[in-house]
Amino acid sequence: MNPIESHPGHFAKLDPQIETFLQRMTESTLRYPRRDKVTIAEARQHCELIREPWAQGGPEMARTEEREVPTRHGAVRIRVHHPRERRLDGALFYIHGGGFVLFSLDTHDRVMREYAGRAGITVIGIDYTRAPDCRFPRPLEECADVVDWVGRHGAELGVNPEQLFIGGDSAGANLSLGTCILRRDKGQAPLSGMILNYGAFSTDVYRDSMVRYGGGEYGLSLHMMVWFYRTYLSRPEELTHPLVNLVDADLRGLPPAFMAITECDPLHDDSMEVAAKLRASGVDTAATVYPGTIHSFLEAVSIADVAVQAFEDTCQWIRTRCRA
Repeated sequence: MNPIESHPGHFAKLDPQIETFLQRMTESTLRYPRRDKVTIAEARQHCELIREPWAQGGPEMARTEEREVPTRHGAVRIRVHHPRERRLDGALFYIHGGGFVLFSLDTHDRVMREYAGRAGITVIGIDYTRAPDCRFPRPLEECADVVDWVGRHGAELGVNPEQLFIGGDSAGANLSLGTCILRRDKGQAPLSGMILNYGAFSTDVYRDSMVRYGGGEYGLSLHMMVWFYRTYLSRPEELTHPLVNLVDADLRGLPPAFMAITECDPLHDDSMEVAAKLRASGVDTAATVYPGTIHSFLEAVSIADVAVQAFEDTCQWIRTRCRA
């Protein structure tokens, strides 16, 4: 894979297998009304149906358990995947994307199991409360509280609380990075690492990659991003809050980061800027642009070699961090 580099000044060519994934996703999406034209409950149901085929298959777990964890906002459900071959005794928290609004533990179940099976690590999915059921900062605070709880009660789940990673995709990457900032600001010890997959790190929609790839032909659109932020936030001034607009946050003192960056993605420039700022802030950051990929490409792991490669790269990085 190519090292991190500036975004090209042209439309990049899609990976053929990713193009097939995009075509299938588009066909499924067009069976339903646009998400902002139905109720939130209907939009979520449609997303579950669209993504159900992509969440099937993949690594089988030794066992999967669910439980509720107490937070300042009440109980939050977690899903814990224990791999058949466990090679690392810690855990990876995974926070699903979906614009803070739509997706779920079920839409991202295979993504979580891929990490569990490939890295040999327990994966803990966090079922944070989605907008507009609640808005910023509650989802972020729920995620931070779940991490704190596992840090105190890891033995109940059979995980080493000294070897905890956190990660997510899109909105989940935003919440992962935000959780680490909250922990740092409270004086808590940093986690072992962050996995930030094609994250939503900026509320500035006037970006080159947003203009180039945000028309809807590549899945995620500019309109969707505006709708997501409008649903997640309560007040206009929150658009510039450093725990929402993370490109303006203080990134010093955070855990090491692995970033999977998509090439043909409205959010490409978000990740490029955050990667540069993390490095400038002294954070050990590994960032790779995966050529010809689109937002959500990890979900194409059943048909796309580039998604397999991204999982393998990330899991190798996790194993390296555990040996450090």
